[in-house]
Order: sequence, then structure tokens, then C-alpha cells
Amino acid sequence: MNNNYQGNYQNNQSNYQGGQAMDYTVDMVFCIDATGSMEDMSGKQNKIINMVKQNALNFYNDFSDVMNHKGKSVRQLRVRIVAFRDYIADQENAMLVTDFFLLPQQAAEFEACINSIHAQGGGDLPEDGLEALAYAIKSQWTTEGTKKRQVIVVWTDAGTHEIGFGSRSPYYPGGMPANMSELNDWWDDMHPNAKRLVMFAPDEEGWSYISRTWDNTVHIPSAAGNGLAEQNYAEILSAIANSV
Repeated sequence: MNNNYQGNYQNNQSNYQGGQAMDYTVDMVFCIDATGSMEDMSGKQNKIINMVKQNALNFYNDFSDVMNHKGKSVRQLRVRIVAFRDYIADQENAMLVTDFFLLPQQAAEFEACINSIHAQGGGDLPEDGLEALAYAIKSQWTTEGTKKRQVIVVWTDAGTHEIGFGSRSPYYPGGMPANMSELNDWWDDMHPNAKRLVMFAPDEEGWSYISRTWDNTVHIPSAAGNGLAEQNYAEILSAIANSV
């Protein structure tokens, strides 16, 4: 496992536009499907959830390298985790939501959080991914920096229930959008120049609706119930770096 988060990150690099240094601050929220379907890999020994976790751990170095190659520098990078399942099937274990981790300073805490995620539960194949997305949208995004980026990444091999499907669970959180229209409004209320959404998710209603109608969105389709292919991490990384 590569845990060297320092990598090639260079705090003193600057981008210039109009003679002024550009100060990038990047916040990212990883919405990770943690249900049982993320454990299977069609007979292979590697668990898909472990692949996603490893990609999350490697992301700091990989993202910094790609940004440096593009002539961009990031003064501050924070990452937040939302691991989701199904409120009806999993009750109190349906959602893990963290604060932001400042990287590389909080690399150890971030790694411990990632390693605590295990693929289990989920009930039927659709999960409560839209609630995870709602948590992500309402993050306490940074106000620092002259060039801010607020990036949400969704990793899932499952379709999504309608928003509010799990509301009869006593563990369903308050303050969620009442319907898809309200979730749309939440997205619209984010800073138009800062927000980005990258989804690796099945091309099914819910995710496909978002990819058709939301701005600043990249959708890399996955096959429902078939896990996530390793090569798609490069696609996700490239899509994020290009959007920043």
C-alpha cells in the first residue's frame, strides 16, 4: 500500500492568469457504495470495495501528479467521505459521513477512516445513493482561495432509490430533500463556477437523470451489480483533473 501522501505535491507552485497567481483550493467528497455487491468481483480474489478504498488512498498523490502535469497547483486539498448503503435494509449502518480531512496533514486519520469501510448489507440492488449525494452537496465547503473547486465523486455499481424511499426508517436523517426537484435546487444553489460532479454509476434512472439535467457533471457508466473495473479509476481521475 502506498501511503506516501507527500508525493510530488508542491505548495509553492503558482498558476498565473492576467499577471496574478491563481490560488487553487479543492474540496472533494467521495460518495462510496459500501453494500454487499461491492464485495464480489465475478470470482476474482480482489474485493471491489478494496479496490475503491485503495484508489481513495492513492488519490492524493495521483491527483497532485496529474495537476502538476497540467501546470496547475493546489494550495489546499480536503477530502470528505460519505459511505452509503440502504436505510431500510441497514438502519443505523446505512450511512457513514465524515468531516473533511486536510491532506496530507491528516493522512493517518483519512487512511483509518477508509480502512474502516466494509462491503456489507444493502438489501435490494438499488441503494440510497441520492441521500449520500445530498449529504455531499450540503458539505461545509471552504471559503478560502481565489480559485475554489467543490468536487463530488460517486462510486457505485448500483442504481438508486428515489429520494426519501428510506424515510420510514427511524434512522433516516432530518433535513433531506423532499423530492428530486428539491435535490435539483440544492445542486443549483452551489457555486456555478466551483461545483463539479463525477459519477461512476450505472446508466439507470436517478443517475442517468442527473447526468442529463445537471450542469458540470461527468457520468462514466458502470454495469449494475457487476462491480467496478480497475481501469475506470484512470478515467475518473482524468475527469476530475480536467474539470478542475
